[in-house]
Amino acid sequence: MNKYKHKINYYETDKMGITHHSNYIRFMEEARVDFLDQLGWSFIKLENEGMASPVMSVEGVFKKSTTFPQTIEIEVSIEKLSAAKLTFGYEFTVDGEVVFLGKSTHCFLDTRGVPVLIEKKYPDFYADLKKIAEQKK
Repeated sequence: MNKYKHKINYYETDKMGITHHSNYIRFMEEARVDFLDQLGWSFIKLENEGMASPVMSVEGVFKKSTTFPQTIEIEVSIEKLSAAKLTFGYEFTVDGEVVFLGKSTHCFLDTRGVPVLIEKKYPDFYADLKKIAEQKK
């Protein structure tokens, strides 16, 4: 999978010229959407299949500040996969140096908002995720 690249915009910085911490969650979502696109499971495809994947939790560790106009490269991985939940890992780097490590955990819902087991309801999606998760090991 290709890393996602995001160039820091001026408006994403604070008065000190540092990327505001709130943007990192947005960057994680941008990278996750790109990751799923590369996997062949775009958000549009997932929604057309009747699936939603809300965020249950987000974690982050800031290692070094970023500033305008740096470009962040974000590598997305699958940290944990079960029939009901998925945890993504995110490694943000600038010029090869780690600047942020993050995680987001998601569950899966059908169109009625009822939790589903993706392993059973969406076996093709689950199999593709499992294949990527196993490549990391």
